[in-house]
Amino acid sequence: MIDKRAFWIWLQSGVGAGAATDALLAFCPSAEDFFALGVDEWKVSGVLTYTQIDRLKKADTGKAAAVVKQCDRNGWSIVTPDMRDYPRLLLKTRDFPLVLFVRGDISCVNDALPIAVVGSRSASLHSMSVASQLCESLSEAGVTVVSGCALGVDSAAHTGAIQGGGRTVAVLGCGINFPYLMQNEALRREISKKGAVISEYPPETPVTRSSFPARNRIISGMCRGTVVIQAGDKSGSLITANRAAEQGRDIFAVPGDVTSADFTGVNKLIRDGARPVFSARDVLCEYAHLYPDIDISAAGGNFVFNGESKAAPFPLKRRTEREVPKPTAVKERRPFPDNIGGDAAKVYESLADGPLHIDEIIRKTEIGANMIFAALTELEIYGFIKLLEGKTYERQ
Repeated sequence: MIDKRAFWIWLQSGVGAGAATDALLAFCPSAEDFFALGVDEWKVSGVLTYTQIDRLKKADTGKAAAVVKQCDRNGWSIVTPDMRDYPRLLLKTRDFPLVLFVRGDISCVNDALPIAVVGSRSASLHSMSVASQLCESLSEAGVTVVSGCALGVDSAAHTGAIQGGGRTVAVLGCGINFPYLMQNEALRREISKKGAVISEYPPETPVTRSSFPARNRIISGMCRGTVVIQAGDKSGSLITANRAAEQGRDIFAVPGDVTSADFTGVNKLIRDGARPVFSARDVLCEYAHLYPDIDISAAGGNFVFNGESKAAPFPLKRRTEREVPKPTAVKERRPFPDNIGGDAAKVYESLADGPLHIDEIIRKTEIGANMIFAALTELEIYGFIKLLEGKTYERQ
């Protein structure tokens, strides 16, 4: 007897990502019953294209059953629209996935206010600091932060949420077990403990050109609102904002430098009606009537860096040598796990003579700003470093 989850996997493999699944399930709410209808009924239903019907005819339920066994063996969940844990907001979109593969616990998107935070993969250090601080405050207030676990703003958003002690969800554009962007694997493992890593693609599915735009509808679709931090005119995060608008969700944006092309997209969002964000409070106050358990008092004030309040992500002022905390005694090096990244090792070595501000770490290691957060997060997760005041780090 075939597991009913295998029928859902079979059906999703035939219709493909982004199909109009709301019409499909309105016609037949059960994947198993849809399989039993057969080709003639599929044709007269009017809910499938000829290409989709041809793919369903060729799709193998045996392969789908093997995927179910693989997930069960590894402790991964398979969540389908007929299950209670399926994201309720996502189910209200027209092209929701028929299957979500999950590492962790996806119920957190139903249990609390879910907010998406997205932005540039090659974000400035300041934009990543904004993302980290914003999501830490949102997390402390009880929000579930949703993002894509890419480099840049996404990684900073997840890291901030974890540091805030709350829950976070990463939506991937590949299978949850596919070895993509391995420098973020430590972060994905931590996310799965604090929330969930999810994908609509079977576990071993590789990245394709179309998979990331397709996953953006999931990020926005499962959330009440989407916050965009640093986006140029052609930024992929604008796709997420556009999908949020199509889905009738709220769009927020952190204002950026009007003289920089890196912020053209995000500033245009504000011009066109997106709500500007200067603190977590600007987001939380929109949903206080829907989520009375949200702690707005945890939101704090405007974004603050190095003791200065900034309303927009202009470049950070570098610290002078006098501003850097005095070196402490050199600590004996602890052995690294075998799977720790090379960038993380460089960062750890840079702290041998004492605490450093993140600007100085970047200067000493020559690791780009878009990669530094991944390395710092990995070291924090393993307990090799700790964050002090003013974005300064020291060895544990």
